[in-house]
Order: sequence, then C-alpha cells, then structure tokens
Amino acid sequence: MEEKGRRKFIKQSALLGTGFYLASSLPFSKSFANGIVQYKLPELGYAYNALEPWIDAETMELHHSKHHQGYVNKLNQALQEKKVSDLSLEQMFARMNEFPLSIRNNGGGHYNHSIYWELLKPGKAEEPNDILDEAILQQFGSVEKLKEQFIEAAMGRFGSGWAWMVERNGKFFIGSTPNQDNPMMSVSEFKGRPILAVDVWEHAYYLKYQNRRRDYLEQFWSLINWDMALKNFIATRK
Repeated sequence: MEEKGRRKFIKQSALLGTGFYLASSLPFSKSFANGIVQYKLPELGYAYNALEPWIDAETMELHHSKHHQGYVNKLNQALQEKKVSDLSLEQMFARMNEFPLSIRNNGGGHYNHSIYWELLKPGKAEEPNDILDEAILQQFGSVEKLKEQFIEAAMGRFGSGWAWMVERNGKFFIGSTPNQDNPMMSVSEFKGRPILAVDVWEHAYYLKYQNRRRDYLEQFWSLINWDMALKNFIATRK
C-alpha cells in the first residue's frame, strides 16, 4: 500500500471506530437546576477569527456568544417552565407537537447551531473522505452536483431557516426548514438524520455579505469539516 493510501486508510479506520460516539453526542454540556436539565453554550474549538476571510470574526462572535447563547438561555427557561427533566433534545424533537413553541424554537436553535459549528473547519478547503465521497458519487454523480443542489435549497428558503443534507432510509436528501426547525422534528415536512447543515438566517452572514446569500454559501462550502460530515453519516448507519 502506498504511503498516502496507508495514511488515508488509518484515518478512515479511526473515524469509523469513533464516529458513532462523536456524531451522536454533540457537545451538549448540561447541568441540573431543581432537577431540570439546563444546557450550556458549547465551545467552538477554534477562535472567532479562525474562519477569516470567509466568515469574519465579528459575525462569528455575535453569532456564537449572542445569538446561540440567547437560544440556550431561552431554552433553559422553557424547560424549567415545562418541568422537562428526563428527555434529550432529540427525544423532544420526535414528539415536538407535545411541546410549546418556546422549546421548538430555542431547542432547535441550540441543536442546529451545535451541528453547524462542528461542520466548520479553519484552514485549507478539503474534499469528502473516500467513504462519504463514494456515497455522494453514487447518488449525485459528483460532489459538485451535490453542492449545486445544496446551495439551491439554501437559496430557495424564503426568509430565515436552514438547509440540510440528511440521510433517510439509506439515501441522501437535500432540503430546507424554516426558522429553527430541523429534520429531526416530528412537525417538520422535511425529515432525516442531518449530515450537512448551513444557517441561512441573515445574522449568519449579513455583516460581510449583506444580501449576497449565494456568496456566503459558496464560501461555506470551502469551510466544510468533511470529517465531521463523515461521522454524522456513520452515525446514521449504527
């Protein structure tokens, strides 16, 4: 085996070995207050300026420390009011019609952003790992065609929301959700297990790109952490 191929095989084997635990356990730091679970804002794992010039430091700081923190604060308040003590976010999403809009909006905001941060990676743009790349090629024909469909889904979302690539019944699907809904929610028309996610609320890009959402989406594609996308993909297979 050539040295490059050997290194790639070792990397893929490590990802396969750990993917389920990392992908199915997003960085949801928790504590308890009066027996009710309370969530904490996750660390980014990189500096606010680490994604420049594609995403500026001011946007990242506001997005993470203000917007995401706001969702966490309001989610914790809603959980206290509803006395939710024994359900994970995913379990609540599966029964979303039983919970108030405050948990839907703020639980979705916390969950969606936690996925989004993990899918951003500073440094030189990479290509999908071979395992994920093969699955993409089988369904879309090329990564470029996947990119085109993904960006069009994000551009087609009127107003605020998210675009996704999800796995459902062994196949990939691309679509979008409004506001802070996500494909895990029982109330969502678009369902599946998230592989890729991009925030298309204006606060995610407006300081740098103004109304040029497509420019932001093109740059997002240069920042995708394909190792994390692979872990998400592997988690759907467990």
